[in-house]
Amino acid sequence: MADVSRFDVSVEWPWAEVDPQSEFGWNGHRAFATSPDSPEWTMSLFKTDPEPWNLHVGDTCLVGIPETLVRVVDIGRHDPPQDVGWLPRPHTMLVVVPADHPAEALGEDDGDTIDLDSAAPVTIELVSRADPITHAS
Repeated sequence: MADVSRFDVSVEWPWAEVDPQSEFGWNGHRAFATSPDSPEWTMSLFKTDPEPWNLHVGDTCLVGIPETLVRVVDIGRHDPPQDVGWLPRPHTMLVVVPADHPAEALGEDDGDTIDLDSAAPVTIELVSRADPITHAS
């Protein structure tokens, strides 16, 4: 555990390294909300064990993605790869929300991203595909 504040805890992120050429000053940490009701916690794929609200500076925790059913709401493709502050720079990212999140309640900042080139241990399985939209003429 790297840092704890009133609103979040920061953990050292093992699946990326700081990009020394980046415009951004990423510090090698990922923050997790300390409230179980926070949208940042409920929308995040990655979870800590124990939960962030039970962690203190110096604690050790597991970080991973429990089996989760999500809906892909956007695909970001970046050529050249996007400068996000870490390496490798992502070129394809899925934006996902929990499958039960209502589409009409979807805000611009809702969801979490899956970097398809990340070293994070992520397994993706297609469960269903939305019906294509058909237009009557």
